[in-house]
Amino acid sequence: MDVKEMRDNARKRMKGCHVCPECNGKACVGMIPGFGGLRTAHSFMRNVEALQEYGLIMRSMAGVETPDTAIELFGKKLSLPVLIAPVGGIVLNAKVEGDPEAVEREYDEAVTQGAMEAGTLAFTGDSGAAYMYASGIESCQKRRGFVIPTIKPREDVKIIEKAKLAEAAGAPAVASDIDAATLINMRIFGQPVGPKNADSIKKIAASVHIPFIVKGIMSPEEAIACVDAGAKGIVVSNHGGRILDGMAGTADVLPEIADAVKGRITIFVDGGVRRGEDVLKMLALGADAVLIGRLAAVAAIGGGAEGVKLMLDTFKRELSDAMMITGTADLKHVSRTILKQIK
Repeated sequence: MDVKEMRDNARKRMKGCHVCPECNGKACVGMIPGFGGLRTAHSFMRNVEALQEYGLIMRSMAGVETPDTAIELFGKKLSLPVLIAPVGGIVLNAKVEGDPEAVEREYDEAVTQGAMEAGTLAFTGDSGAAYMYASGIESCQKRRGFVIPTIKPREDVKIIEKAKLAEAAGAPAVASDIDAATLINMRIFGQPVGPKNADSIKKIAASVHIPFIVKGIMSPEEAIACVDAGAKGIVVSNHGGRILDGMAGTADVLPEIADAVKGRITIFVDGGVRRGEDVLKMLALGADAVLIGRLAAVAAIGGGAEGVKLMLDTFKRELSDAMMITGTADLKHVSRTILKQIK
């Protein structure tokens, strides 16, 4: 299988995504449910634009011939700093035909197996129907240590209940995408979700013995609050521009968040990452690793586990090339001096 075949297959199966040549939000404005951005899709588009406003600086005389793309995350060595982002409700969002539970299971199996084969981890999603979270737990049980289940911002007691299921299933960490507090999809299912505060984060983090990750952080103040509450990771994310229009892009806010909490908590980021060069840009801006959502969905639906591994292997190769030409030998200390804001 090659990239073209994978994308062609995805285009035939997906009605919630156009599988555009460039995933920038312009062709899927307001497609929710679906993979589009909310209302004008400005937040989706800004994620892409903000990252494109940085250019990499060549240091081709640095003599870096074999860059090391590996990182260590929660005590586990990964082959690259790219993880699969949580996506749930595949029938609803991707609009793939078939039995909803079977489609969800097929998707989770593809992203978790493909990630494991590529030497990295996959987050799995949650949504309004019970099987959507349960499917990720099943994949977690099969691939212990490689799957991070993610829970919608339900009542604290419900999050804790689901977090303990993830812990028992062998998850290396568990997450909650608190930025989904107003998500339209959850309203469709009539599921109660809402905003979280520091007390909630503290209570949830203390309820399990594995790291708790808070997804949906866009300010230094809330990043610091997560550190103080005992979270072990944050995801700088605006939920792919799907929960509020007119937001800043993740690359806009990442540097100040990193300045506030770098080294005290693991910093993930998503939004607008399309190539290996983008991964290096995000790391230079302060992230420890990045999450890939829409591109991973296309890969999984169009090519199964093989498609996901192909996508991740491509990111790894592109990242290695970018590291070589910028004189970046490894990812422990990626300098912001390899970046220049060009707009």
